[in-house]
This record gives sequence, structure tokens and C-alpha cells, in this order.
Amino acid sequence: MKYYIIAGEASGDLHGSHLITELKKLDATAAIRCWGGDKMKEAGGDLVKHYRELAFMGFAEVLLNLRTIFRNLKFCKKDILAYKPDALILIDYPGFNLRIARWAKQQGLKIIYYISPQVWAWKANRVKSMKQCIDKMLVILPFEKDYFKKNWNWEVEYVGHPLVEVIESRESGARSRELSKSPIVALLPGSRKQEILKKLPVMLEVSKLFPAYQFIVAKAPGVEEQFYDDLLKPFSNVSYVSDRTYDLLMQAKAALVTSGTATLETALFAVPEVVCYKGSWLSYQIGSRLVNVKYISLVNLILDKLAVKELIQNDFTVKNLREELTALLTNEQRQEFLQKDYNTLKQMLREGGNASAKAAASITSFLNIAI
Repeated sequence: MKYYIIAGEASGDLHGSHLITELKKLDATAAIRCWGGDKMKEAGGDLVKHYRELAFMGFAEVLLNLRTIFRNLKFCKKDILAYKPDALILIDYPGFNLRIARWAKQQGLKIIYYISPQVWAWKANRVKSMKQCIDKMLVILPFEKDYFKKNWNWEVEYVGHPLVEVIESRESGARSRELSKSPIVALLPGSRKQEILKKLPVMLEVSKLFPAYQFIVAKAPGVEEQFYDDLLKPFSNVSYVSDRTYDLLMQAKAALVTSGTATLETALFAVPEVVCYKGSWLSYQIGSRLVNVKYISLVNLILDKLAVKELIQNDFTVKNLREELTALLTNEQRQEFLQKDYNTLKQMLREGGNASAKAAASITSFLNIAI
């Protein structure tokens, strides 16, 4: 069969690559054209557009890049029509993918959505349109199945979270070389310059207060080294690594992490973390009025409790970060409670089984019946 897969961010590229691998195991004739990144290309996808050309964060940035976004949408539609896929598989990235889904439904294409937009957090009104144009919805968070059933009478399939298998595979592999002789604090400030510049300077100031630790930044793919060199130059106990985020988390004693998938990755590696978020004044003011969730961290949302500390906007200060990091590094009771929460989290995300394999099986089974 011919598959057309669209992922617009680094996390989507990761999960899309594993899905491609599993699809090829089940469908020896699988031909896959995709929007994503290096990982999807390495897995065997014919890469059309890299996510670096697609990712715009925050309301202001989206407005400034509307012309590029609409140009990408137009090109994508044309490319899909030329390729004539048996199925269109959309991975998260809702601003773009839901527009494509509505259009694709009108073209008579079979549409599978893998990793639901977070409509339980905001823009719940999207669900009515989603039900009309999505033929198969595969969700990766345990509470999403009940959410869609109870609130929208929509039967979706929970396949488990693909990060569990990725991280367990990484942990069972060969140990990587040591990143530092000193104990490590990992810094994960985001993947785009705009968000890095909001968060990393505060994290770096905290490093001065912990001279016995080596603070190591996980460099974002696609961001040049000079960008980090300029920011890190004044700090003696700070360095960065490229393409070694998981190595870093496997060796870290604690982590300062921007909100998003990275918070979940850090928890699955059992690293005590502080969740940090700071956006532009405009984006934060708009977002805080629209977002309808108790927490910004996926860890806390899944556990439905404040397991990891969240320092948001004005609370994201050097003073608060220092206090929380000190507790994570020295308070044994705090560490013990957190590890219990992390164990619970892992069990919840494991319930669906191997997510990538289960998603691929569900997709191929659905298409064999539908086509």
C-alpha cells in the first residue's frame, strides 16, 4: 500500500520513524512518502519536507509566518493528489494536519490520526470536525480514550505511549561514555531559538549556585553551535551535547526541562525534574485564557497530581529554580516519592502494549477492511 505521513515536529519525527518501521514489517509492499525529519527518512520514508521548515511556536510567530504556512498547505495538497496514497496518516501537529484532514476527506482519502491533538486542553470545539473527517483515531495518553467517549461519544483506540518502548530500548543498550566526572544537571530548554532564549538564560544563572555540578545543555537539532557558544561562554561549569539527549538523561542527577514531550522523556528515565515555562507576554496572556488544564506538564496531567514542580512565567525565577533544584538533589524523601510517581506513570503508559507496533497493526487491519 501507499502511505502519506505528515509530522511537523521533532517528537512526531521520532514516533513517525518507529511507525514506518512497524508498517514495513507488516506490509512488505509499503511505499511511504512523508513530511517529518531525519529519523523518518532513515526508517525508509521518502522525505518531502523537513519539520524545520514547518515549526512555528506561539501565537505571534504563527501570525508572522502565515504566508509560509499557507504556501506549505497548498504544496502539501498538490503533492498528496499527485501521489494518490491509499491512506493519509497524520501525527499530532494539529494546526496544519487538521486543515489537511478536512480537505483530504473531501478528496475521498482514508484518514488515520496517530497522536491526537490535545483538544482536552484547548480548542475542544475542534472535535466535532475531527469526528467528521478522521476515519481512525489512535491516542497515546490513557485518559484520552475516556475523554473522547464521555464527552463526544467517539470510540478511539488507545495504543500506549511510543516513548516507553523507545526509552526502554535505549536503557537496555550499551552504556555510553561518561559525559562528566562531576555529577550532572541536564538542561532541556527547548528546540527552537525563540523558546531557548526565554528559558536558558535563567537556567544558566542557576548553574553559578551549584559549582560542584556540571550543567549540560541538550542542543536542539538544527540550531547552530555558535548560538550555544555565545550563551554559555560566561559560565564555567556549563557545556552542551549534540544528539545525545538520552545519554544525558541516563547520567543526570536532576533536570531543568521545558514543557512538552521532554518532561515525559525525563520522567521515563526516572530523572528528578523541574518543569520550566516562559513565553512572550502576548502568547502567555492569550494562552492562559484559552488553555483548560490544571497542569502544563504531561507527567502531572497523566498522573492527575502535581508530581513534578511547574515554574510558569513569573514563577520561573532563579530563586525558585534554586530552591526546587536543591530539594531534588538533597531531599531523600522527595526523591523517593517522585520515583514512586514515576513508576506509576510508566505502568499507565505501558498498558496499551508496544505503541508503534500496535498502531501499525491497527492501521493495516483497518485499511485491509476499508479498501
